[in-house]
Amino acid sequence: MVEGTRRSELSDEALMLLIQKQDEPAFATLVDRHLTALHAFARRMLGNTNDAEDIVQEAFLRVWHRAARWKPGQAKLATWLHRIIHNLCIDLRRRSPQGGTVDIDTEEIQEAIATGVTPEKCLQEEQLSQEVEKALQILPERQRSAIILCYYQGLSNLQAAEVLNVSVAALESLMARGRRTLRQKLQNITTGGTYE
Repeated sequence: MVEGTRRSELSDEALMLLIQKQDEPAFATLVDRHLTALHAFARRMLGNTNDAEDIVQEAFLRVWHRAARWKPGQAKLATWLHRIIHNLCIDLRRRSPQGGTVDIDTEEIQEAIATGVTPEKCLQEEQLSQEVEKALQILPERQRSAIILCYYQGLSNLQAAEVLNVSVAALESLMARGRRTLRQKLQNITTGGTYE
């Protein structure tokens, strides 16, 4: 580390090199930098905040204990972290096939009310959000993963393809099929149907 440089100013790669030497402050900086995005990813994959918290904690433990496995230049660190979270989520879903429950985000409701949104509009938006979450959970795992990585996590198609270990063309196909299925599921809901 360059003398006088704060860890918060270091790149992810520089932090990982320090973490490989068991540098706890570098690890704390890395956790602070990626915690929110990784938790959001896990929550969308699982549909449950508590499970997402457990997954993210397990992922960061793996980063700490397996830091030597990360090699600079092979993949962006954010991509590697998303891959760890993705694999842990898939493992959890396979162990509990009934799937997770969808949490209601009361903080979003309170924020909407504070900004002047009527309770009725807030309720409608929250219900639509819940329906989208439910529909996401119904998608096949790879379609769900592709959509969440690209649309919610903001990864490029190339990065998302690396996380899923597929070609960019295969990722785009997964996203197209997933979007089509979501559109059908959500159309069923808006026309009074149910999930089947």
